[in-house]
Amino acid sequence: MFFQGVSYCLAEGNCSRRRPPPPPPEEKTTSEGALVSSGGPANEWPSRRRGSRAEPVGRGHGYINSRYVHGEWGIGLCLDEELCREQVAARVEEFMEGGGDRGDGSRSPFSRRVRGNLVSSSRVLIFSLTSIPPELQKIVVEADGSVVGDGTDLEAISEGLRLVVITGEEEEGEAAAAAEAARAQEKSDEELARMIQAEEEALLLQQYSIRNDGGEEFRERVEPYMHQVLMYEDPMRQEAARKTVPMDELQEKALVSLAKEGNFSPSKDEEDHAFLLQLLFWFKQSFRWVNAPPCDSCGRETFNVGMGTALPSEIKFGANRVEIYRCNYCTSTTRFPRYNDPYKKLGKDAVENGPIALHSTVEVLDMKLVWWNKKLDYVIAISKDGVRDVTKRYTRKWHEVLSRRIITSEDTVSAILSSITGKYRSGLSIDGLTAIENRDKKESEELSKAAYLEVDTSISLPGRQSGSVEWRKARSELSQVESLACSSCPARKCVDAHVSKIYDALSALLSHFCDGDIPKERVIEVFDSLKCLMQNLKDAKFKSRRTTLDKKTQLVFEEIFPSVERLLCAMSLKAELGTDGKCSVTTVGNAVHTSLALPVAMDAVDEILSNYKSNAVCTKGHQFPRGNRLCSGSVLASGEQLPIGIATAAFDGIRSSKWEEPDGAKGCWIIYRMLDGQTCELDSYDLMSANDVPERDPMDWVLEGSTDGGSTWNTIDARSSVIFDSRFYRKTFTVDKRYKANAFRFRFLRVRESNGNPRFQIGSIDLYGKST
Repeated sequence: MFFQGVSYCLAEGNCSRRRPPPPPPEEKTTSEGALVSSGGPANEWPSRRRGSRAEPVGRGHGYINSRYVHGEWGIGLCLDEELCREQVAARVEEFMEGGGDRGDGSRSPFSRRVRGNLVSSSRVLIFSLTSIPPELQKIVVEADGSVVGDGTDLEAISEGLRLVVITGEEEEGEAAAAAEAARAQEKSDEELARMIQAEEEALLLQQYSIRNDGGEEFRERVEPYMHQVLMYEDPMRQEAARKTVPMDELQEKALVSLAKEGNFSPSKDEEDHAFLLQLLFWFKQSFRWVNAPPCDSCGRETFNVGMGTALPSEIKFGANRVEIYRCNYCTSTTRFPRYNDPYKKLGKDAVENGPIALHSTVEVLDMKLVWWNKKLDYVIAISKDGVRDVTKRYTRKWHEVLSRRIITSEDTVSAILSSITGKYRSGLSIDGLTAIENRDKKESEELSKAAYLEVDTSISLPGRQSGSVEWRKARSELSQVESLACSSCPARKCVDAHVSKIYDALSALLSHFCDGDIPKERVIEVFDSLKCLMQNLKDAKFKSRRTTLDKKTQLVFEEIFPSVERLLCAMSLKAELGTDGKCSVTTVGNAVHTSLALPVAMDAVDEILSNYKSNAVCTKGHQFPRGNRLCSGSVLASGEQLPIGIATAAFDGIRSSKWEEPDGAKGCWIIYRMLDGQTCELDSYDLMSANDVPERDPMDWVLEGSTDGGSTWNTIDARSSVIFDSRFYRKTFTVDKRYKANAFRFRFLRVRESNGNPRFQIGSIDLYGKST
């Protein structure tokens, strides 16, 4: 029987009342689902001193044996990590005291009481020891599968009787999960105890290593940064910064990123977080880290020759560090002051007085905080509201960090930071101070737990990404794979219904041209007009997109208006005729739908134009785009590059995005499951190469289908030695084997070049077929 992680077995055979039963031999399952044991001698248990704890026999190996030996009934019970065998034997012996056959034909009071009702007594005993109610216990005779009742005379049952107690499979699964959770918790508790002990030892040793200067050195290192941080609170500097940030563009990208996860109505906090991510991405793309500035005279490469003395005009903007570089070609020297004033970096003077050098402190913000695997001693967070020691947030080896923190004691660190914080909060109102103190309390609780969190070994943290490889290598800021790679990805929902609608509309438009035998020049004119229309819409503000068609474009669209209207509808757009007779196109409903669909349509139109202009138009049935594209399924992959190379990027219809597997060069996979368990007979599929690095293109792969959601797979297509001729190159593959499936799996076996290249990437995957 399985119940609450413990199993029991009633059996008849040789036994000693005063010793616990033998360990259970190999178990098997009967046709009725009962767990039975093949039995074993009673003397297999080693002798144990009374009161000592028995070794656990493992989940599912506890049991109860009922035996009739020398005219005496005995019951032994072994529990899985709950009761010692000696304790159970004592309880059973107390219960059975006075029983047995005296050898003269008479029976003890116990035997007379339970001779015909031992099963009922056994149920009560099991309940007293395990809290399993008698009504939930089921005892089965192995020989014939019959159920033993309370009135069964066990003496009448043949020798070799085996009785088994069982419960349902659901309870068994819950019991197993509970036991597993208990073991994990025990392991976690032991690890926590070791970490706390190591922390106490480190604090003890720290007392003999710190510098007894009253914390002045620590204060002198921290306090000057407050002045630098407060510069960012200056309204003039903030206004200069805002003028450089494309706010509308970043807000649109933030909302689109949430929409790709299926969130079209985000909360304020969700929207702000997404905006912050897009701001960081923009910052990294817009500002570059400067290792060596170009030559002031000829603009060519330079090399460092030492340090210079800062001029007063440079010191004014925080440039205490000035580097001197010499040109590799004209031998001219270039001064490179490292400014620390944001106004200097953002103003016109930044161009006139030299290059700028910016880098972000934390490279990745994706629910994880990383610091390039460096052995840091202090990580101090500084804001206008004060300072805080947040080192625990950046380490899982707090005791090791403590052993290196020898500038001053931990109590002195806390006192100095509190003093600095109090100084800068002195002018706050009572309400403002209360709000900040509540935030401090919450953060203190988080930090107290942070150092004891378990390390997620499935995540490969990134190295620093700004600066040259040589510079980062010298600072030990490179990771093994130079990326944030997730080895086990979550299943992701494809939000791509708009992609299929756009492809359907464009496919219908192309079919109209083919059926009408429209000249190629006319087709190109129509798609050029569509491209111009979409570009105008893209350039407009996303919350109020509207563009007016000129007379020429309006005449072009009049002949094919039903097809154009279908395409506009797929992008959440509509055409309106004004009172002045001019036609305009504007958004319908949520503007984010248009923001999500517009890049897809633009890429598709651009590819169609490229095909027509290069005479690469495919025959009907193999053209791009085609109808019946599968959509709205879910995707699971062997790995992905966060945050921009996730698995669903292969299905979003956007040419510039891609699925990237950091360790997939020699094998990776991606599974596409149909929506709501629908089945589909796949006709064909398209693969498109990504934007860069041809060595990462797939070369050999197998496509498989499954009828049971992915439990079993059957090969429906296989390809080898495939070469993509260029970037964004689309190839169409016909599936000859007809197979209805509700899940499809690509097993990419090899990339174009795996020597020295660990990565796999694919620009897009489009599956075509009719779902049922």
